[in-house]
Amino acid sequence: MNSRDTILHRIRTALADRPEVPLPPACEVWPRENPDTNTMLDRFEKELTDVSGEMIRCGSLDDARAKLSQLMDAESWSTLASVDKPAVHELLESMPSEKIAWSRPDWEAPTLADVPAGLVVADTLLADTGSCVVACGTAQERLLCYLPPTCIVLAKADQLAEHLPAAWDDLAQRAADESTRGEFVIITGPSRTADIEKILILGVHGPKRLVVLLIE
Repeated sequence: MNSRDTILHRIRTALADRPEVPLPPACEVWPRENPDTNTMLDRFEKELTDVSGEMIRCGSLDDARAKLSQLMDAESWSTLASVDKPAVHELLESMPSEKIAWSRPDWEAPTLADVPAGLVVADTLLADTGSCVVACGTAQERLLCYLPPTCIVLAKADQLAEHLPAAWDDLAQRAADESTRGEFVIITGPSRTADIEKILILGVHGPKRLVVLLIE
């Protein structure tokens, strides 16, 4: 056991002896209107495109496979780096193995930066800002959100929430689970940077392109 593991073990032991602390309540900054899924989907797409993101609507999983393949062919991407999760295995089951680079613990930043596109999976979609909440269990999964020039987010319509307070209870419970590792990343469009002359540039501190592959 190294020093890091020793310190974490002591922290976990100390916390285990404390009484259970209730989860903080959702911060009700915005009122809840409880819109239907179609209304949230339209709002999500509008907010996403307003910040230069793209959404590809797919009627089924097979449709998503076809549209992802078309996107890769159109952009001449030889390789797609991807998180190693069941939803992605299902999506990519018919794709040639040589075109997929599954996330590995030994990946370093330069390796990911050389891949043309990365594929991650959304856990929640926030309709009011067009944001994708992505659970990243490892450093490599987190870097997949930032380093490839294009970030593709696989999502489903039933993951839509009106806004962050509406999704808070679920996210807070998952974050409090002792088996949960890593962090949640909130992605709102491609990287956007403006200099002192107010010139907006995409892709300086993150992906230049964000594509949400959404299965309705």
